[in-house]
Amino acid sequence: MTRKIRVGIVATASRLDRSTADRVVALAARHFPAVELAVHPQCHLSAGHFAGDDAARAAAFLEIANDPAFDALWFARGGYGSGRIAERALPQLSEAARAKTYLGYSDAGVLLAGLYARGFPGVAHGPMPSDINREGDINREGGEAAVLRALSYLAGRATDALEPSVAGGATGGAKYAAFNLTTFSQLIGTPWQPDLAGHVLMLEEVSEYMYRIDRSLFHITSNPGIRRVAGIRLGRCSAIPPNDPDFGQTEEQIARHWCAAAGIPYLGRADIGHDAGNKVVPFGAPRIA
Repeated sequence: MTRKIRVGIVATASRLDRSTADRVVALAARHFPAVELAVHPQCHLSAGHFAGDDAARAAAFLEIANDPAFDALWFARGGYGSGRIAERALPQLSEAARAKTYLGYSDAGVLLAGLYARGFPGVAHGPMPSDINREGDINREGGEAAVLRALSYLAGRATDALEPSVAGGATGGAKYAAFNLTTFSQLIGTPWQPDLAGHVLMLEEVSEYMYRIDRSLFHITSNPGIRRVAGIRLGRCSAIPPNDPDFGQTEEQIARHWCAAAGIPYLGRADIGHDAGNKVVPFGAPRIA
């Protein structure tokens, strides 16, 4: 009998609704019977803004990460809170944790960055279980498509789950990383900032004013380590609140401005974002099927 791929789901930030978790487990059972999802009970805890207090979230993360019976850790959702457990959790990871795939984005980017900075090879930006609730995007892809995309990557590194420029460059030795813009900006200068020299860095944003997008790109591109990247691609910047007065530039004009000022090649757009069309970006040189 073929061994199932075991994936543990942990909420390192905000709470995952039980009905959402049930829908994801049922969807996986229908489409990927070789994948077994285990939703950690901690996902449903509530402590103010968070899915349990810092100790509970860190303990759940470590329980799944350090258990050799699991092949992957899938971050349940974003929100806020992953940074509060990074210093507590990351130093306690074992060799068993190093062998896993870690998939998520948004606030989970703090832990993804920390894992990659510590040399973990299986880190990837991509859809999370909470994305099943997303409405269809401009391509009429809904939340189920996002979750199925993530499952296809977790089950077998499916090439069609990857961001197109990653899929196109996967055999050429290129290296990649992807983050939410604000989350990554706040990582700069911390112990969790990874060495991205020679990487294509992809950045996306949601619900931030244009001036804040400008501020974050100023901060990121001013960092000496980031000035060693191979280039920057800009993902979708969605639900941008109106600026009063109007900022006068688009997000792409802002990205081009700061890349030029920093001497970083601007490589165009990336197919990532806080939406149902969000694609998978493995960190480093992709390992694909």
